[in-house]
Amino acid sequence: MSLLTIKDLSLKIGDAEILEDVDLSVDAGEILGIIGESGSGKSMTALSIMQLLPSGSTSAGSIRLDGEELLDRNEKQMCALRGNDIGMIFQEPMTALNPVKTIGDQVAETILIHGSASRGEAREIAQQTLERVELPADKFPMGRYPHELSGGQRQRVVIAMAIALRPRLLIADEPTTALDVTTQAQILTLLKKLVDEDGMGLILITHDLAVVADLADHIAIMQKGVVVEAGETLSVFRHMQHPYSKTLFSASNHVPKRAANRTIDRDDIVLRVNGVVRDYPGQRVSLFKKPEAFRAVDNVSFSIGRGENVGLVGESGCGKSTLTRSILGLNPIQGGEIDLFGQPVNTDMPNSLRAGIQVVFQDPYGSFNPRWKVDRLVSEPFYLMGSFPKDTHQRVAKALVEVGMEEADMDKYIHEFSGGQRQRIAIARALILEPDLIVLDEAVSALDVSIRAQILDLLAELSDRLGLSYLFISHDLGVVRAITDRVLVMRDGVIVEEGDSQDVFNNPQHEYTKALLGAAPDIEQALAARESAKN
Repeated sequence: MSLLTIKDLSLKIGDAEILEDVDLSVDAGEILGIIGESGSGKSMTALSIMQLLPSGSTSAGSIRLDGEELLDRNEKQMCALRGNDIGMIFQEPMTALNPVKTIGDQVAETILIHGSASRGEAREIAQQTLERVELPADKFPMGRYPHELSGGQRQRVVIAMAIALRPRLLIADEPTTALDVTTQAQILTLLKKLVDEDGMGLILITHDLAVVADLADHIAIMQKGVVVEAGETLSVFRHMQHPYSKTLFSASNHVPKRAANRTIDRDDIVLRVNGVVRDYPGQRVSLFKKPEAFRAVDNVSFSIGRGENVGLVGESGCGKSTLTRSILGLNPIQGGEIDLFGQPVNTDMPNSLRAGIQVVFQDPYGSFNPRWKVDRLVSEPFYLMGSFPKDTHQRVAKALVEVGMEEADMDKYIHEFSGGQRQRIAIARALILEPDLIVLDEAVSALDVSIRAQILDLLAELSDRLGLSYLFISHDLGVVRAITDRVLVMRDGVIVEEGDSQDVFNNPQHEYTKALLGAAPDIEQALAARESAKN
């Protein structure tokens, strides 16, 4: 008998059909990967298992854990089950953690809620659990707060909370989406180790096909609330039957087509960064000793030509975002120079200069005011510049059409759009001032593979047609390779390698670049390894 068996599961929220006849199973010690785009039903399947559904939901079918029906349990019975027999890891650790409680207290809380130990014993178990997720007490005391940890370390704390009582089933909902490649590899290795050590079942929900190709024993591909294909991982990848599965697989390796007559003028410099240094005040350790400054950016130099797309890659904390804020004139620098179109960049940049450089953020929903309609959102740069052209409405319509939206979308609110459509609207807002340079800060990292492919096609087409230059910041090396002409590899505030993208990716010279490429999941390598192990 399987550890978890889902049979003919259907879910409605009001009159909306969310899931339809879902059949899944997970054995003890097995990893099931669930793949699909946003809205496919992946997360709602997980929430159905946990019975954490919104009001107005009605479920039918069967969800059995070790033969015991979960759909028949009341809320009190499910509370006893959650955390104890079923653990869950959420996508964004910073929102899953309480910012005013220490990491030790938060891991111990699960144990205390279930009455499994005294407060002292719970603290001891919490410490042991943090050790298991590779957060030893000598380096990461239990008295630390979430904001004092990196993204990968916070995700380890969330994992510790989920496994503190050694549940039989662990559900991981997009646990590595926002992490850089090396941290992602570490978290996935940790999850695999925990499954092997505890013999628990793991449901890994993700839109990254390379991750499940490497980690999952079985996979299920979902579309619009239906499981369209399922089976043993190698078999599904090598013998895909459903058109949707083939579309996902194709999109995961998508490379945008560039215009044959595309021109890059590296003599016409739109951005020049020369010897830039950015320091932050260090922590004071003595009343009489001046704190040492922390150098986030150390003597960085590069340039971007007109029409050129340059990638900036590196792990979290390498200095990418700090450098970007300085380029945008949001942070002062302590050394070096930044020139935009031949004019110096500083925190007092004139609006005429700021108009030439725009930015697209990672989370389009978080960068928009939900109370405003799209017309007001896209025209926001005009408000900030204090200049309102008479044809503002027409310019907004043109920008929306440029990114594949419709003029009628101006009268809608941002919550009415999908994630990919929101990112298109964010790009439209960046285009409204007709800039020459756009900074794309993790602009596609949170998108599904097929939506990501569409956005990359759009960005390539806009750059080719309008002669736009891009500074493309991402931890997704596949995306950077697909869209950029040149790449800069950053580590500890220093550019350790740079060159034409294909040259760097095909023949990396620096050990750090090699480590980044080695940590990036690769579908074909993962499948080849499975075939080799089978033979």
